[in-house]
Amino acid sequence: MLSLSLVLTSLAVLAQGQTYSATYTPNNLPKQSQEGQQGTNQCGTGSDQNAMCQNLYINGVDDFCLYGPPKPGPGSDIGTTERYEVAWCMKSGYGTRLIPDGTIQGAHFVQTPDYVQITGTGDLTKLNVLKGDEGGELDPHGADGNGNPIGGLVFSSAFGGGLVQLHEWTNFMSATEFCFRACKDGPKAPGLCNHIYDVMGCDWNMPGNYAAGTFERCLADSSEPMGVYGGSTFQQGNGNTPPAHPAPPSSSCTPVSTISNGLVVSSSAASSSATSSATPTPTPKPSNTTAAKAAATTTTHSGATTSYSSTLFIGGGAMVIAALCAGLMI
Repeated sequence: MLSLSLVLTSLAVLAQGQTYSATYTPNNLPKQSQEGQQGTNQCGTGSDQNAMCQNLYINGVDDFCLYGPPKPGPGSDIGTTERYEVAWCMKSGYGTRLIPDGTIQGAHFVQTPDYVQITGTGDLTKLNVLKGDEGGELDPHGADGNGNPIGGLVFSSAFGGGLVQLHEWTNFMSATEFCFRACKDGPKAPGLCNHIYDVMGCDWNMPGNYAAGTFERCLADSSEPMGVYGGSTFQQGNGNTPPAHPAPPSSSCTPVSTISNGLVVSSSAASSSATSSATPTPTPKPSNTTAAKAAATTTTHSGATTSYSSTLFIGGGAMVIAALCAGLMI
């Protein structure tokens, strides 16, 4: 018979949220990394405007990717398509779709000790986002324990040692604004890339420069974790919403005149010299992620404050808990 102490110990380990089921590099990717995935992680090289690649890269102001719907149309709002978004990148070579020139109208890249972040504005309908869509959040912790999109992976070379997977990240997309933060693996990552404030938008979650007409890369201090104010943590939907943290100080900013990859055709154009793996166009599925995320729980104590979403441990963790509890009843 399993002891109660073993169950409690296992629950504590799960609650740390720091153990990941797999770590990949771009050279050892599976075709699909999560069950139910409609795109692929084996994306090849080059670029393809019909690619179903779901890997993002964030390395600089002219080398970053964003998630967007695979097809345009009435159902291409982020809330509807979050389960199967595909990667759109500024740079060729990742086997993804390219962000057409003129889409990004302002971009501001910052590198901090704990994360990299890109913020800006643009005509994101060129990435198939529905015109007028106020947007939504993509992150690795969906309602069923899989990511939004399912199988979405993020890589960066910003912290040295070549391209490495960053397990904690958050990407907000609307028809006119974007923000994307990916956190260096470590104890600060879940807080600095928190994902439970999915209706709060870019400005609140990732304070920074969103000005159109300029493109720059900067060094910056790390921000305060979103939603954490001293010894307490704000819960989305509970009473008055506190103001966003101020954007942290930045320095060593280098402006660039513009960012471009030479693709000037629409997002529905054909392939641009690729060797990528494509998956048939997915069938839209309804999402209940926002409702599930609203059930986030919070632990508050003196000093550090940690917030965990109740959706984080659905899946493998839940199976372990069930198995342990079953053992108690044997």
